[in-house]
Amino acid sequence: MRRLVVALGGNALQEGGRPATAEAQLEVVKATAVHLADLVEKGYELIIAHGNGPQVGRLVLQNEGASHITPAMPFDVCGAMSQGMIGYHIQQAMGDQLRKRGINTPVTTLVTQVVVDGDDPGFKNPTKPIGPFYSAQEAGRMEREKGYTMKEDAGRGWRRVVASPRPVEIVELAAVKALVEAGIMVITVGGGGIPVIRKADGSLEGTAAVIDKDFASERLAEDIDADALLILTAVEKAAVNFGKPNQKELDTVTVQEAERYIKEGHFAAGSMLPKINAAVAFANSRQGRRAIISSLEKAIEALEGKTGTVILK
Repeated sequence: MRRLVVALGGNALQEGGRPATAEAQLEVVKATAVHLADLVEKGYELIIAHGNGPQVGRLVLQNEGASHITPAMPFDVCGAMSQGMIGYHIQQAMGDQLRKRGINTPVTTLVTQVVVDGDDPGFKNPTKPIGPFYSAQEAGRMEREKGYTMKEDAGRGWRRVVASPRPVEIVELAAVKALVEAGIMVITVGGGGIPVIRKADGSLEGTAAVIDKDFASERLAEDIDADALLILTAVEKAAVNFGKPNQKELDTVTVQEAERYIKEGHFAAGSMLPKINAAVAFANSRQGRRAIISSLEKAIEALEGKTGTVILK
């Protein structure tokens, strides 16, 4: 394995219990960059993707809260803003970390549009959590006052959920490939990509949604022929019967086994389920491809087969 698409989870960008400021985010990203640079030193070629759920949710709140002062930006524009903000922090932190190690690899962020189907069922059933966590009482008030759809998020509290259609096409794929082939580390499909719909005349139009970054990362990994999809999250391994006395961590799992666990309902929709679904899709796309789910701190060990959940065809 050499070429990796690395999908960074929220814990790689923001630390629970710390203020949701740009300064706090940059400090977390700097720590993340240390682990990513370790992968580069091991000889891996990284293409970096990341989520944006908390960040885009807060940008939307800021826009709505200040709409009496300045016009609020639409949802897709907020997604673009989050791409630029998070990408800026990652490329700055990665650039600094690589220079410290004498690695002369340029790092850049590519503002990326991702085509979705306007008839995707995800538009009728919002599932993607965004923004901060709320108590049940606060969530009920926001549903009444703002018309939000609020759902409980894997035992962590209540969050606003929005439409999450599946990615169909990465618009800037040719640019991503050109940058990668030129030896540039690319940060792309940030937040799952800016969701756009392709109209009958071929033009693109932004839409109000957030594409799941795991599905967008899987699409990217297939399209650039990555050797592995590395999904980094808060836990070292995925598990079945999570949080129960009979919890079992998963090591190497076949696509068939993973699909059975999905049908049995072992994975939470707002957290591990999209990761498992994306991992299955990538592993199933071609013989020899593997998807790995593990924590940022254990990334190298997971790639070496010492830990993590590995999904194979």
